[in-house]
Amino acid sequence: MSGHRVTNYSHFYCATKYAVTALVEGIRQELREMKTNTRITAISPGLVRTEFRGRASKAADIEQSKKDYDSLVYNGQPLEAVDMASAVLFALSAPPRMEVNDIYIRPTAQVH
Repeated sequence: MSGHRVTNYSHFYCATKYAVTALVEGIRQELREMKTNTRITAISPGLVRTEFRGRASKAADIEQSKKDYDSLVYNGQPLEAVDMASAVLFALSAPPRMEVNDIYIRPTAQVH
C-alpha cells in the first residue's frame, strides 16, 4: 500500500513504492501503444507476514520484532504469502479481454 499513501516515518520507503507504481503505469501505456496485448497487474499489499520485517529491524530480538509487526494489525493477523498467491491467481485467471490493472490488498484489521 506504500505506493498509494504515506505513513509517519516511512516517506523514503513510500517514495520508492510510488516510483514503482509510476513505472508500472508507464510500461502499461507503452505496451498498449505497441499493441502487444500484454496485460500488467500491480499488486499493492498491506502488511504481509514475512521475514522482511524481522531482518530489516534493528531489534536484536527477532521474535519481538515479529510481535511488534503483528501489532500493526489490531487483531494480530497480517496477510500471509498464500493471500498474495491468491491475488496473483485471480489476475492470471482473468479472460484475455480483461486486464486487472491494480489490486490493493490488506488485512481486514490493518490500522493504516
